[in-house]
Amino acid sequence: MDKIRKGVSSKRRKRTVASKKRVPRGRYTEDERLFSRQITDLLEEPPDQVAEMLRPVPDSTLKDPWRVFRIMGEFVDGFDTLARVGHAVSVFGSARTPKDDPDYKAATKTCKLLAEAGFAIITGAGPGIMEAGNKGARQGGGLSIGLNIELPFEQSVNRYVDLNLSFRYFFVRKTMFVRYSEGFVIFPGGYGTMDELFEALTLIQTGKVHDFPLVIFNNRYYASLMKWLNGAMLDGGKISKDDLSIITTADTPEKVVEIIVAAHESRPPHGPHASLHKGVGRE
Repeated sequence: MDKIRKGVSSKRRKRTVASKKRVPRGRYTEDERLFSRQITDLLEEPPDQVAEMLRPVPDSTLKDPWRVFRIMGEFVDGFDTLARVGHAVSVFGSARTPKDDPDYKAATKTCKLLAEAGFAIITGAGPGIMEAGNKGARQGGGLSIGLNIELPFEQSVNRYVDLNLSFRYFFVRKTMFVRYSEGFVIFPGGYGTMDELFEALTLIQTGKVHDFPLVIFNNRYYASLMKWLNGAMLDGGKISKDDLSIITTADTPEKVVEIIVAAHESRPPHGPHASLHKGVGRE
């Protein structure tokens, strides 16, 4: 556990609400640089030169081949740090959920119970449901993990994160969520939450991951989505009944834990961490 915590700052950052102010013109995140062929490192020059430099740049001058090393570095750092975590569950939900919201309280209790059952908790490290998940992990004596992402607006790491990793690239971060967890719990959220939900559905549907429980919390919030999946998608022949069975729903923290634990116990034993036990991730 000491090795896992190595490098974690002893000073915990105070939670701040994510600012909606965009990054000053001329500064771009690594994801923006990667996905735009018109953005180069030259755009860090003074703003009055930006307009001229936004002209199309020949492929030969782009730095994508060198960017591969930075991407590789993020994978290596993530793999090396999280390989010792043990059993974990990834929790997703809105960063805008206030502390007095029932979903915040439910996420805290859910993650507390999961931690007590022996799971580490992985979130996106931000506020809202992410903070609630990390808080619950702490309360339950489990390892609280945050995978932060560089965004055009600042997102501070919440104060309940024990082990924090920061990523420039969304796709590297997403890989870590799936690679080092054995289930997803999806609380009410926006675009980012839907992105994680449907990516997980696709991975399970296509057989890229197996025995991977996907639990949607708050049936009332997701009622319209489930109706659309059962109607437009299923009736339209875009998915099958088996595809719908990937999703399980829950309205209580206890039900979530029951589903996650049952899925874990049904897995064939493999590796040194095959048996779930109290306090995993705290060794």
